[in-house]
Amino acid sequence: MTAIAMGYESLLKVRKGAVDIVDVPEFGFVAVTGTGEPGGAEFTEAVQALYSVSYGAHFRLKKLTGEAPRVMPLEGLWWVDDPAQQDIVAAVARGEVTMADSDRGSWRWQALIMQPDPVDAELIAAATAEAASKKDLPGLARLGYIRWAEGRCAQLLHIGPYAAEAPSIAALHEAIAEAGYRPHGRHHEIYLGDPRRSAPEKLRTIIRHPVEPL
Repeated sequence: MTAIAMGYESLLKVRKGAVDIVDVPEFGFVAVTGTGEPGGAEFTEAVQALYSVSYGAHFRLKKLTGEAPRVMPLEGLWWVDDPAQQDIVAAVARGEVTMADSDRGSWRWQALIMQPDPVDAELIAAATAEAASKKDLPGLARLGYIRWAEGRCAQLLHIGPYAAEAPSIAALHEAIAEAGYRPHGRHHEIYLGDPRRSAPEKLRTIIRHPVEPL
């Protein structure tokens, strides 16, 4: 596996059955941070706010310039703070248990949508204000624009239900060790499929984790 620096679109072209080491440069994102399970009210509110602002920025840019990049997929960083829950997450990485054995209510997350250039903080602020004027979206109060360079990462493509990710996570961490790295930072997922429109067995999720040399 060779580390390759990529543009955002290239980073989404993950080979089935392969683990790639990639260098992820700085990109802009809209982000909301919260606590609880993926299907919970707080996460749902965050996703609604993220898409509302992302599409708002898209249409504002298209009105100003005549064109705009497409709205990018939802992403999520996931972690836990409780040491006992951290032990369970480590066991998931070793393939010993699944996340069903953890306390989903204690999960921490940051939901994000990448914002391609020329979308910037000013445009996001305008789109956020417009979204707030049109609809009551509680997640807007916690939404912000950030710049973030994830750095060197390992990633693979998981195909299937989110609840069945444990073998893919274990395979990713095994490949990280074999390549002479160790994980650091937060578990990262990029949701290429829409669970409202796709059968669970056809969902496509990029699972990514930052790495550093042993």
